[in-house]
Amino acid sequence: MMQTMFDRRSIYPVGLQDFARIRKAGKLYIDKTEYVYRMTHGASDFVFLSRPRRFGKSLLTSTLHSYFEGCKDLFEGLAISQYETEWEQYPVLHFDFSKGKKDNAEGVLSDLNVYLREYEKIYGSDEYEVNVNQRVAGLIQRAYAKTGKPVVFLVDEYENPLLEVIHKSEVLEEIRNVMRDFYSPLKACTPYLRFVFLTGITKFSQLTLFSGFNNIDDISMKKDYAGICGITREELETQMSEDIDLFAESLECSHYEALAQLVENYDGYHFCWPSPDVFNPFSLIKAFANGEIGAYWFESGTSSYLIELVRKFNVQPYEINQDELAEDDFNVAIEEGNNQVPVFYQSGYLTIKNYNKRRKLYSLDIPNSEVRRGLMRNLLMTYIPADRNIRKDSTIADLREALQADDINLAIRHLQAFFSRIPYTKNANSEGHFQSILYIMLTLAGAEVDVEVHSSDGRMDLVIKTKTRIYIAELKVDRSAAEAMKQIDVKNYAERFSGSDLPIEKVAINLDKKKRQITEWLVERVDKD
Repeated sequence: MMQTMFDRRSIYPVGLQDFARIRKAGKLYIDKTEYVYRMTHGASDFVFLSRPRRFGKSLLTSTLHSYFEGCKDLFEGLAISQYETEWEQYPVLHFDFSKGKKDNAEGVLSDLNVYLREYEKIYGSDEYEVNVNQRVAGLIQRAYAKTGKPVVFLVDEYENPLLEVIHKSEVLEEIRNVMRDFYSPLKACTPYLRFVFLTGITKFSQLTLFSGFNNIDDISMKKDYAGICGITREELETQMSEDIDLFAESLECSHYEALAQLVENYDGYHFCWPSPDVFNPFSLIKAFANGEIGAYWFESGTSSYLIELVRKFNVQPYEINQDELAEDDFNVAIEEGNNQVPVFYQSGYLTIKNYNKRRKLYSLDIPNSEVRRGLMRNLLMTYIPADRNIRKDSTIADLREALQADDINLAIRHLQAFFSRIPYTKNANSEGHFQSILYIMLTLAGAEVDVEVHSSDGRMDLVIKTKTRIYIAELKVDRSAAEAMKQIDVKNYAERFSGSDLPIEKVAINLDKKKRQITEWLVERVDKD
């Protein structure tokens, strides 16, 4: 008998990342234990995994903790129970740096002391061990001596203390020194270690942070671990089919229509190529628990370092997904790189969409609608002040309705009113500034927008695609709409889309630099005959 919606929702582990608690409470757990066995019985006992925030890294680390403590009962019925026969218990030192955000070395050191004191209560301490590196080394050796078993060393979000101060070079170096002291004993303590596992979002230079500890196996882009975090399409459709049915009931639509909405909003991640489609687990579970689509990943917080990165590199919104990367580019340390793209990828704002074997290049793009909307909203803040009188949200809603009604004239009138409410900024007199704001607003309204699109005889400023129309837009500053329309015609921009079944309209817009306003526009339909 199918569970009621309320009963089913009660099993979702919203905000819960403790494997033991999830299993004991009978909460939903997507079985990742085959990956756990594979990882812990592989060629390397020192493993690093990079995944975006809220993607299941903490739950995976907690699963490893329970596994190495020999908690056989918790794994009953899971994949690993088919392989594991020994269920040995090891001493586990588990550090979670995602808890608490400190912006100075003293705060980070205080958090470390709390962890170290708790483990020293179990395995003892030595009064001569004063510094962090001495205490960590002493703990590992005493745990080994006391239990007769090698130690498991787990670190979740290893770089979080550094990310908090990534753009404060002096403080960054102070915290780096603290973290270097913490990690430095691992290499010398190798004989006493069974398994070391580190998770993080981004990558910092191993040479500076791990003091030459360079034998870590980075599984972040390995095909065998493509689905180790997140929820794959296969897992969703097999293990969570009932959840899709209940979600469809909430949306008052069919199972397949509900699935399509979930795919559009939360699917699309790939961490290697080829790769299964991977859903954002946080957003997916929240959507099921709430019975509606929402921007749950972005509502849970946007990393401050990302906004700083946008400002540092002067990232234009339409440039974010226009890059290809070689495999080595993914391994650029965040503090050494001069390119924002690898960090956007590591943080989950871009993902792999294809791989060209001949060119040996990965194509990147924004994963899904949730990320696209959230990213555009955050980028909009770099162009427009936080002022409710500007009416960003209502303008976006008005634009969406106008585009859905195929009324581009009404859409432009809404944009005209919107620009009139934006206060003056020093960059507001350039075509690029207007172009960026138009790109963001139209994207948030649900259109597919391309900028500087090449044709056989030039580049189109904007191509706006909806489900029912293609709009070719040319912008001019302190010129005229007629001049913009003439350029569209002379360069025959419409020819590029002649094979499309959708109606095509030409849109010519003039912007007044002094008034910072749309002063005139022309719209003409392209006759395909």
